[in-house]
Amino acid sequence: MILSNGIFLLLLQTKDKAMEAIQSFTIDHTRLKPGIYVSRDDENFRTFDLRITEPNREPAVAAAAMHSMEHLMATWFRNSRVKDDVVYVGPMGCLTGMYIIMKGCYDVEQMRQLTMECLEWILAQDAVPATTPESCGNYLLHDLPMCKWECRRYLDRLTNDFHSEYTKLHVTLDDGKVFADA
Repeated sequence: MILSNGIFLLLLQTKDKAMEAIQSFTIDHTRLKPGIYVSRDDENFRTFDLRITEPNREPAVAAAAMHSMEHLMATWFRNSRVKDDVVYVGPMGCLTGMYIIMKGCYDVEQMRQLTMECLEWILAQDAVPATTPESCGNYLLHDLPMCKWECRRYLDRLTNDFHSEYTKLHVTLDDGKVFADA
């Protein structure tokens, strides 16, 4: 389907009906900047989009660096003062950022401060935790130096060029349903 603003939207067809669009796919990724965004608000849970690179304009984070970042961020968050509220820490499939799901009412500025503390901690590490065959499903896929390079760059962006508002992209489907933001 072509929307009025020229953006294409693909609906998956099932045997009985079209599936609804996932709201995060309605974000205009051509204008999305690195930063921290609220991706979803569910009952008692908030999903944060930690966007590390600029989608479709900069290279994605290399898989080995992202894997190391996942291990390090998960370790830090699950040992931090907010550890009881951490539900999930993991990479986006597109390798342009991480998702963190938190219980409670954390806001973007709180997540920014926590993420900056985490990045500083990562930069001080000499090893990636849990990189043995017994503790990791792909233990050879790690790159701490590149992970630190990405963390330094992201920390600089969170400090000097912070973005936290998704690009407003309103999508109206043929059946009248409206999606806005993710």
